[in-house]
Amino acid sequence: MVFRSMQKKKLQVLLPILLSVAMIAGMFIGFKIKGKMPGRNFFSVEKASPLEEIASLIRNKYVDDVDMRTIGDSAILAMLAQLDPHSAFIPAKDLERINEDIQGSFFGIGIEYKMISDTLHVTNVLAAGPSDQAGLRIGDKLLRAGDTILSGVQLKAEQIRNLLKGEMSSKVQLQLIRGGKVINTTVVRGLIPLVSIDAAYMITNSIGFIRLNRFSNQTYREFMTNLDSLKKKGMTKLILDLRDNGGGVLDEAVEIADEFLAGDKLITYTEGAHSKKKEYRARRQGQFEEGELVVLANEGTASASEILLGALQDWDRATIIGRTSFGKGLVQEQYNLSDKSALRLTIARYFTPVGRSIQRPYENGSKAYFDAAYDRRLGAAKGRTDSTNLDSTHRYKTMGGKYIYSNGGISPDVYMPADSLNWSMTTAKLYSKGTLADYGYQYFLRNPAVSTQYKSPGSFVQNYLLEEGSWKLFEALAKKDTIDLKPVSAAERSYLEDALKLSLARQLFRTEGYYEEMNKNDKTVLKALEVLRR
Repeated sequence: MVFRSMQKKKLQVLLPILLSVAMIAGMFIGFKIKGKMPGRNFFSVEKASPLEEIASLIRNKYVDDVDMRTIGDSAILAMLAQLDPHSAFIPAKDLERINEDIQGSFFGIGIEYKMISDTLHVTNVLAAGPSDQAGLRIGDKLLRAGDTILSGVQLKAEQIRNLLKGEMSSKVQLQLIRGGKVINTTVVRGLIPLVSIDAAYMITNSIGFIRLNRFSNQTYREFMTNLDSLKKKGMTKLILDLRDNGGGVLDEAVEIADEFLAGDKLITYTEGAHSKKKEYRARRQGQFEEGELVVLANEGTASASEILLGALQDWDRATIIGRTSFGKGLVQEQYNLSDKSALRLTIARYFTPVGRSIQRPYENGSKAYFDAAYDRRLGAAKGRTDSTNLDSTHRYKTMGGKYIYSNGGISPDVYMPADSLNWSMTTAKLYSKGTLADYGYQYFLRNPAVSTQYKSPGSFVQNYLLEEGSWKLFEALAKKDTIDLKPVSAAERSYLEDALKLSLARQLFRTEGYYEEMNKNDKTVLKALEVLRR
């Protein structure tokens, strides 16, 4: 009996390991990967491998029933952890949301909402979208979606999203309260864009500003629409803001690079052990090949964004201002699996035109790899410059003969430290509890005429001044969130007053208003203007 007990304990310890190994095999053997899959002969299917045999024995002989599907995700993650930080398994429940980011759209009702005091508030309505057409307004409080109660209950954000999203042209019955009156309405779901352009406007009479937040399948089209609009307004110089743009679809970044580079210049090339070298070149006359160009970057600028950065820097086409980019130089391809999950597998590295691989080292594991970018941001806020790339063993020359360095990421031509403001715990709480974000919405509810007072983001930026009652409203909102503003210093109050303007600008004019207001005092944007005015 003791021997059997010891055997059972050993089996309990070894079982997770055995199942993980078995499921690794099952991933390649059991799942039918759709489309082209490199390495189809990774395991031989003519004869069962020991891994398959172990999986079969556990499935057919183990003392208890084992749900292999349930533990499969963990097993796959264990295998991928031995590769690089960007190869990833995407469970079926997450795949739709991730694909939406790539596609640049989803099917929904077109509102922004927030749970405030257990009540779901409509904080914004997409103009001409499904909810707008059904008559929903900012300030409506949603009570039900179909048979599901939305307010007064604890629902997770994912649950609410799933209730409001659905198939194209499907209907959702909503019950809401407006001005004390209960209203029932039907909203027909439609296509809701996930825009890539946060802001595109003339920052001076001749200098345009475009902020890109991602590279989806719609990004190039959006970019060209805005570039053409700014050129018609007299733009001869451009600030392209890629800060915190985590990348996305490689081809979209290549298309945008083509608009800045003349001739058939090399933009990037990719190569891997099982992927032949593939070059991406400029192939047409671009719409902004001559005008002066400044690109803003920081630690959050990654992947496809770095492809664009690297091409422009190598060809001496742009001045890069900011801080060293993230350093992701690996190309992933997504393979859909039979259970509606997906494998995003690194298949190649990409290189800049002069041959730089900007991938940062990751031999110390994923946690250290991702923490490094955050540590660099903190260091920059404390005044430390980033010397990571100033290593002569990784020195290259641009096409024009200028020395550049690469040991992970793209180093800027002009370095700008991060904001070094030392927030107190009070300000930290105002952000963490969403008080600052709520301010714009609450101010709008109390002063709806403000939406007609300012016709454009530019008009708001030039003319809006905080009123005496603004700070009092903010104090009341903070008190409701159990935050006392009395200890705030004069300098911190000045910072918070600017944050209140940003909150209202976003409420009235979405991200366009937010960035126009923010750029007034953004040191990196001001440096870009200085460079372009020389």
